[in-house]
Amino acid sequence: VYDASFKEADTINLNMTAIMCGYSSLFIRFAWKVKPRNYLLFACHSFNVLAQSNQLRRAINYRNDRIRNSKSEQEIMKFKSELSSWYSRMGMWALLISGSFVASWPLHKFLTSSVCPKAISNFFGHPAGMLTIFFWAPTSKWALSANNIVDINKDLKTISLSQQFALTMSGLIWTRFSFVIYPVNVNLAIVNGVLAITSGYHVIRKIKAEYLKH
Repeated sequence: VYDASFKEADTINLNMTAIMCGYSSLFIRFAWKVKPRNYLLFACHSFNVLAQSNQLRRAINYRNDRIRNSKSEQEIMKFKSELSSWYSRMGMWALLISGSFVASWPLHKFLTSSVCPKAISNFFGHPAGMLTIFFWAPTSKWALSANNIVDINKDLKTISLSQQFALTMSGLIWTRFSFVIYPVNVNLAIVNGVLAITSGYHVIRKIKAEYLKH
């Protein structure tokens, strides 16, 4: 919301914004299913989906405006290529994720039935098992750290200090949160610890470049 109010659309990182929109969508379900049910978490992630969707809208509109109005053929081709590549990736991930969700319920029912060996049914029947939201919501958060690592040397103009600071604090708080909920979620703790480190690195980069120049 801060970036939407005070920052230009050319600073928006399309990949990171899309990832945040997707991971928050999963955590809406997580917040509803976790014990104790977390209405504040539900509301925060619902709001974040709206905020990140608005940022995506701004970023896409900016690039389309540059394609229509730029006098530089090189710049036009750059933005066309970026949007085309981004749309293809998002379409692929949307198909993969939606297909996984559709398949997860019948697969979970089969793998936890008496047809399968007990070890397999116990593994997949765990409250935070691989076919539950308690596995996939935290796992989706690895994408945030992965994007931070990909952006390790990226131009600081497209790194949002407010966004990375929020992710750093989220990582620290959620590492603790992972051990006071049911089911206790070690995967969630690890992913948030890594997120705090990778986002903290970008916070330090940004502060050093913009506030400690002299």
